[in-house]
Amino acid sequence: MRITRVRMTRVRMTRVRMTRVLSTALLALGLGLGPAAVPAAADSTPSASPSDDTSAPTSAGTSFRTATEVEQGQTATASASTGDYLYWSFPADAGQRPTVRATVKLPDEHVAQTWQIDVYDGLRRRQACQYGAQTRTAAQGASSVEVACVLRTVRAWSEEWANDPLPGTYYVRLTAVGLKAADLGLPVSAELRVDSKDIGGSAAVDGRLAEPLVPGIAVTSAAQEDDDSDSAVLSSLEPDDGWSSGWWSDRWVWTAVGGVLAALAGIGGYALTRGSGRPARVPPGA
Repeated sequence: MRITRVRMTRVRMTRVRMTRVLSTALLALGLGLGPAAVPAAADSTPSASPSDDTSAPTSAGTSFRTATEVEQGQTATASASTGDYLYWSFPADAGQRPTVRATVKLPDEHVAQTWQIDVYDGLRRRQACQYGAQTRTAAQGASSVEVACVLRTVRAWSEEWANDPLPGTYYVRLTAVGLKAADLGLPVSAELRVDSKDIGGSAAVDGRLAEPLVPGIAVTSAAQEDDDSDSAVLSSLEPDDGWSSGWWSDRWVWTAVGGVLAALAGIGGYALTRGSGRPARVPPGA
């Protein structure tokens, strides 16, 4: 009985010591990695900081080549007529999930109209909307109609046969579909805004593009090798921090944290199960 009590006491003391060691290690880990990990994760994907709306564009293009460039966080406006095609372009980088919203203010008198927003990538491939009312019908006499498209998360790299969103320039096309002759040419005004949510390391992949899908960037890269400064990229906008597609993401931080915690758990389990390392002394007369 006495031997059993001695062994139980030693096991409890060992557990208490290991609990204190693990608590101290976890606290040190949190203090050491926490502040350093947050800025690193924040820098891994560019942020779409709202810009001054006074510099926002007030017109829209009529084709892919004449699309008006819009920065994320800006509210672009345009005046047009029903039946026109309105085009804008914006940059999106890896780890971002862009949300495109457009509001069309309709004339006082009109019949039912259906408006649609489409988003294309730098290769002019139509991108599917993850969710959002991409097509919406305005009832007769309605003052406005709003459409939206939330794209899938932009990937740093993808297979050639896949249609995944990739870093580069994205095009937005807004138009009315199925118009009747009575509504053609009526004046309308449109507002467009693009925002993004940074998804982070959960969307990271092992790979990167040699260049973002920006129209003309391949021609410009070749021209730079020949020291020809007359060539220019057809799209001049890029994320505030530049194109950050690459190997780094905040998942490396959490992988390191998981490895440290696993090592501490292994040390603690070994210390609890190996015992005191020497046989218990048998008291005289037991």
